[in-house]
Amino acid sequence: MTTLIPSPPSPMRKEPRQARSRATVDSIVQAGARVLSERGWAGFNTNEVAEVAGVSIGSLYQYFPDKQALIEAIRQRHLNEVLAVIRAVRVGEKSARQLVEDLVGGMIAAHSVHPELHRVLLEETSPYANSVSDQSVFETEYLARYAAVVAAYPGSRSPMVAQVLSAAVEGVIHSAARRGTLQSPELKEELLHLVCAYLAPKEV
Repeated sequence: MTTLIPSPPSPMRKEPRQARSRATVDSIVQAGARVLSERGWAGFNTNEVAEVAGVSIGSLYQYFPDKQALIEAIRQRHLNEVLAVIRAVRVGEKSARQLVEDLVGGMIAAHSVHPELHRVLLEETSPYANSVSDQSVFETEYLARYAAVVAAYPGSRSPMVAQVLSAAVEGVIHSAARRGTLQSPELKEELLHLVCAYLAPKEV
């Protein structure tokens, strides 16, 4: 499982082909993620995104016909960033405890750049209809990666363990993002303790 989430038929007005065009689009998407995280759906507007990105509003609309198209690009990037964290947890190369440390540290890092982004994408925006299948692909690999971490601990495990574990980690991280405590070393230690206590209660 090494491919990116397959993109739906592009909502973009045109695809960037040259390096300069790709850099422009990248700047717009990064700026869009920042504005969406800080302002939410209600406060999200393309004029501010263009200003933050350092491009003209005309340049933005050259690639994205409306703000929904831009949000889809932001959504795709965020899903791929989260998957990149999960893929970096190399099962079989480290101890079970080190795997959990990599997982927790990576998930915190992935949500630290724009702490509110994931919540806004989930709760305030609706994906294009043809993006729903891509979310399903994401969820399948996401849970499979968690299941691989779970399997590193001895003992028979129900497939539901990965689902419960992923939900627990997400819940703690999203709550911390809202409270502004995502960078707290104590939070990280407590989350590590929670995961390890769930997977290997006799060792904690």
